[in-house]
Amino acid sequence: MTLKGNWSYPTRVLFGPGRIAELAEACREAGMRRPLLVTDRGLAHLAVTGRVVDLLGAAGLGRAIFADVDPNPTDANLEAGIRAFRDGGHDGVVAFGGGSGLDLGKLVAFQQGQSRPVWDFEDVDDWWTRAAADRIAPVVAVPTTAGTGSEVGRAGVLTDTARQVKKVIFHPGMLARVVICDPELTLGLPPAMTAGTGMDAFAHCLEAYCAPSFHPMGEGIALEGMRLVHEYLPRAFRDGSDIEARAQMMAAAAMGAVAFQKGLGAVHALSHPVGAVYGSHHGTTNAVVMPAVLRFNRPAVEAKIARAAAYLGLAGGFDGFLDRVEALNRELGIPAGLSAFGVEQNRLPELAERAVVDPTAGGNPVPLTVEAAVRLYEESL
Repeated sequence: MTLKGNWSYPTRVLFGPGRIAELAEACREAGMRRPLLVTDRGLAHLAVTGRVVDLLGAAGLGRAIFADVDPNPTDANLEAGIRAFRDGGHDGVVAFGGGSGLDLGKLVAFQQGQSRPVWDFEDVDDWWTRAAADRIAPVVAVPTTAGTGSEVGRAGVLTDTARQVKKVIFHPGMLARVVICDPELTLGLPPAMTAGTGMDAFAHCLEAYCAPSFHPMGEGIALEGMRLVHEYLPRAFRDGSDIEARAQMMAAAAMGAVAFQKGLGAVHALSHPVGAVYGSHHGTTNAVVMPAVLRFNRPAVEAKIARAAAYLGLAGGFDGFLDRVEALNRELGIPAGLSAFGVEQNRLPELAERAVVDPTAGGNPVPLTVEAAVRLYEESL
């Protein structure tokens, strides 16, 4: 480990039940007069989205909405969103929803002002410096799930449909100017989605905690984020109206995204190709591969995980922590293996080749080789 790192912390966050009422004020604070609401197809026709459109309309900010967003957003979704932004003469984006709506909204605000292809800004080295920073439109981010933490992130995940691969597009200017975290917006989330998004938050915290880079603040946030998921995700899963559990999970999701500045790892590296090829839910896929990755990383993280187990009140050190992860998956109805998503044995080498070049692979505490990735997929199948 080197005692050197680049640290960045998020933006202004309005947190608490009922804070969605402050949306129009947040848009004006961000300099918007004609925002485009970007969300996903599943949310587009729900009452909660209608309420947000009404809030914008009543404030004289228009009622424009773009919802042509897939569960795993694609380059085609982005192109359509950019057309809607330009055709409507918009000056900012309200990114609304789970990870797909939030990521695509941020990417529309970013890419609408660029002249280079979006793939030129993949999270590789300093590629982000290629962008025209002064042409990035402002974003107000409003999550409706407690998982990705994309509301406080500076990147978006986008599927390259031609290559069937997920890529991370990064720029500091993609960070939302204002975030509204209103746990009341998550009250209608079904149990399966509560489980999948919640385990995504846990994966972010776990991998950030284990990443070998130097970021003590991120590590501390990751540790507390794991505790919140451990205590409150089962409650939110059992009783979707538990506002305290929903609020604590919303906090944990944001904490995970802040913490993973420190790095991610093999959980995400394995999950991304599966999502790109089979369309599986990202957080649920993370949960499926998490036990195998923990075992793989054990030689490098056993002592750290033992400390985390103690903080979470779990006996048994590393084994107690691993047992809790597997029990949590069972309790939440997470599929027992990747075969539930249609993953086929004969495609594991292909998926492994993609996993090792995923930008998250480099943060794993144990080097992820193609051979190791194949074994991990086999264990998780």
